[in-house]
Amino acid sequence: MSNTIFKHKSHHRVLNSFRRDTKYLRLKKMIYVSDKAKEKVEKLKLDSGLGDEYFLRVSVVGGGCSGLSYKLDFDNEAQPRDQVFEDQGVKVVTDLKSFLYLCDTTLDFSDGLNGKGFHFSNPNASRSCGCGESFAV
Repeated sequence: MSNTIFKHKSHHRVLNSFRRDTKYLRLKKMIYVSDKAKEKVEKLKLDSGLGDEYFLRVSVVGGGCSGLSYKLDFDNEAQPRDQVFEDQGVKVVTDLKSFLYLCDTTLDFSDGLNGKGFHFSNPNASRSCGCGESFAV
């Protein structure tokens, strides 16, 4: 009987440790920026004459073939509930509601023949349209 109780307590300790670890991992969720996207963002800021106080604002808005679309802008005014991330020296800001759709998404840039522009690699999207500009969860 005491062996069973010991296993249960041991299991309980492991489970609590797992809960602490996964809570920490959830806090590390963010929006990532690829090397190509970083280069393009820096070039666009430079070409537009925007200073270091400007950051990349990423939003999710209703619309598009699949129901939700991505929106990218430069901004210099943070809002009270904004989520702020920095990856590869690029400051990315999103509102809390959009972050629920963007968690662990990578912003990429392509200049190939199959389409030029920013693209999102979003693990939360259940499907995206053929043009790649909208998605659904």
